[in-house]
Amino acid sequence: MTAEYASNGVRRYCLALDLKDDPALIERYREFHQPENVWPEVKQSIKDSGILDMKIYLLGNRLVMVMEVDNEFSFAAKAAADQSNAKVREWEQLMDTFQQAVPWAKAGEKWVPMEPIFSL
Repeated sequence: MTAEYASNGVRRYCLALDLKDDPALIERYREFHQPENVWPEVKQSIKDSGILDMKIYLLGNRLVMVMEVDNEFSFAAKAAADQSNAKVREWEQLMDTFQQAVPWAKAGEKWVPMEPIFSL
């Protein structure tokens, strides 16, 4: 997976995912992602994995996630930790009701890495 290096030296990843194109579902997804509504166990699992900062942007039904991660972060380790955490699995099952893969996703893939093509 291609990482970009942020100005502070940490790795940055950009990933894309689509929401189901239903305004009511999109609004509920937005509500779940308000800081006070994200489950504490989910926030803690994100921090514990080495993600230093995470932002999700929305345009229509397309989501873009930007993550800055520490040197120990690994997508494989994050996936394994998520599988062993019942609350994270429950959150992901709930989020699956809102999400759909982008057209370029491989089978079973949710968030798809984006390729950096320009940097100033």
